[in-house]
Amino acid sequence: MVVLPLGLLAGALTTVAGLGGGMMLVLALSLLWGPQTALAVTAPALLVGNLHRLLLFRASVDRAIAWRFAAGAVPAAFAGGLAVVALPPVVLHVLLVGVASFAVVRELGWLGWRPPANAVVPAGAVAGLVTATTGGGGLLVAPMLLATGLRGEAFVATGAAVAIAMHVGRIAAYGAGGLVDTATLGYSALLAAAIFAGNLLGRRARAHLTERTTMRITWGTLAVAMVLALAGLA
Repeated sequence: MVVLPLGLLAGALTTVAGLGGGMMLVLALSLLWGPQTALAVTAPALLVGNLHRLLLFRASVDRAIAWRFAAGAVPAAFAGGLAVVALPPVVLHVLLVGVASFAVVRELGWLGWRPPANAVVPAGAVAGLVTATTGGGGLLVAPMLLATGLRGEAFVATGAAVAIAMHVGRIAAYGAGGLVDTATLGYSALLAAAIFAGNLLGRRARAHLTERTTMRITWGTLAVAMVLALAGLA
């Protein structure tokens, strides 16, 4: 009753705004199951969702940037995934709050930092680590891809390719640490189906939305994410 609508919303949000849906999904499920289980359940589903999103926009992906980003993201995501297995839940909740706070501060314009376009590989490593421990790597992927000049469908498609690399790395680590079992894969399958449907809804909606409207959707997603993050810490 909870997993399906959350997956639908996450898929639609990420397809429309380019980021935010996965982080919101992890935060919401962490309130139900704890952060370790939420990360383990969402990772395979988000992998499937990004594979589908990449298929939808495959003609627009920038392969050179995606491969360079993946070179840093995969090993870092694997290392971060191993850390998740050992970290206590309270530490993961603090990290989740930190990532949500970073998102709000950046969007408010209080943080003027923008990554240089030539820092793709190290930026991928940082994003992979953040994705594995909090699910919020998209907050670093987005400004990095924008700094390279990607916009519109190229931004969405290349972001999906980068996300696939990060999810593969962390799923391998979660599996090695015993976080992935039959139950988590069952929930992941439900989430994947919902995200698949959400991607289709988001693609249809994107054609009718202005950039100003998509930014409002991004803001709303960040606001919900912050509330969820603080609720988990409390």
